Amino acid sequence: MPVRIYKPSRNAMQSGKAKYDHWIVEFEPASPRTVDPLMGWTSSSDMRQQVKLTFATKEEATAYCEREGLAYTVMPEAPVAKAIKKSYSDNFKFGRSVNWTH
Repeated sequence: MPVRIYKPSRNAMQSGKAKYDHWIVEFEPASPRTVDPLMGWTSSSDMRQQVKLTFATKEEATAYCEREGLAYTVMPEAPVAKAIKKSYSDNFKFGRSVNWTH
């Protein structure tokens, strides 16, 4: 059963580095999801879709997959944009290149 190894990207609401400093091993779906005709819920007969394993480093995740005999693919890490430090007082500083308007 193939798995993929990836590092989750930060969502737009996070400013810190608290919950994205780990690697995840996630199983690929073996069967497609089906829609329940009565309630409209999606379901699957594949229980491995629910399993997400977390590791501190990429090497630990690949070592686990090799030890268990799982075929894996490593997804490239998303680039992190450099944070620009801004201050509220910069809106009112002298010599600003663009006029401040309401």
